[in-house]
Amino acid sequence: MSVCRCSKWLRKRRAEFATRCMAATAVLTICISLNAHAQAQPPQKIRVLCLARPLPVVIAESRGILAKYGIEVEFLVRPSSESLRDDLANGKGDVAFLAVDNDVAMVDSAGVEVVIVMGAESSQNEIIAQPGTKSIADLRGRTLLVDATNTAYALELKKVLQMNGMQPGKEYQLKPVGSTPFRLQAMRENRDYAAAVMNPPFSIVAKQGGMVSLGTMRTLLGADLDRGTFALRAWARGNSDLLERYLAAYVEGQRWLMAPSNRQQVVELVMKESKLTEPTARDWYTVMVQDGGYTKDAAFHVEGFKKTLLLRAEVEAGGNGAVPSAEKYYDLSYYRASIAKIK
Repeated sequence: MSVCRCSKWLRKRRAEFATRCMAATAVLTICISLNAHAQAQPPQKIRVLCLARPLPVVIAESRGILAKYGIEVEFLVRPSSESLRDDLANGKGDVAFLAVDNDVAMVDSAGVEVVIVMGAESSQNEIIAQPGTKSIADLRGRTLLVDATNTAYALELKKVLQMNGMQPGKEYQLKPVGSTPFRLQAMRENRDYAAAVMNPPFSIVAKQGGMVSLGTMRTLLGADLDRGTFALRAWARGNSDLLERYLAAYVEGQRWLMAPSNRQQVVELVMKESKLTEPTARDWYTVMVQDGGYTKDAAFHVEGFKKTLLLRAEVEAGGNGAVPSAEKYYDLSYYRASIAKIK
């Protein structure tokens, strides 16, 4: 090849190389710009209605997991399940964390289109009674405290008393006073309030103060109520990406909570959240984490939910034992999508 032809060939190759470099630079610049724009986007807010802040979400917030998914959470703590359900129905919150039979009550009793999107944990409930109470039979003729009279823990209590030959309004009275801490406080202040259903850590604190357990719901009924996440169907459909990212953050937070290596940090977090002593927080950890209070990856247990539907059918006013189809109350497509986001 002559010197002239070689020079032309080199100039051509250099021009092609320069063009390619310019194209690559342009693509890189666009990618960096898009990434910077994405990072500059403010986090999306999700409003979580609850009776107490769910620990997996608290963990997800404190450890930057929510931020990773572009989410900011606003906790809306309510004094009772009734006020929580009303706020969800009226759009004053986005998702609810509560015993999932509240979803059933909203659908069947209030005609509100809500849907369960994820499970989370067992309530680990016990019937806690005043000092000196020996048995369920001692509750005859007494006043018993509940959150609401037609959902969740009240249904469990009614069923246990029904099995012991007692009916509400005849052999005992139910008095709604709000969520578990309010029931514990009312029992401390008035010994005429004979008993209430409580979950940890309040059941633990009550027993430390001299109150007695008349049995766990797993022992008395063979099952317990589960808490989980539900939302208005229309909101879930319209905000599916936000919901799926929230559920993914929740699951990641729960995985961290359940890791044995994080035990002491979890105990310290529970001490702070619930204002507990370290021994009480350790007892909570044993009951809720080590003894199966939390389900793996916050999975929704359909078979357990079917038992809840049977309980409502047997106990709730007008119940005839006919159990509705469970599928009408939940949609796990959002949960499955959230697990895929994690993977």
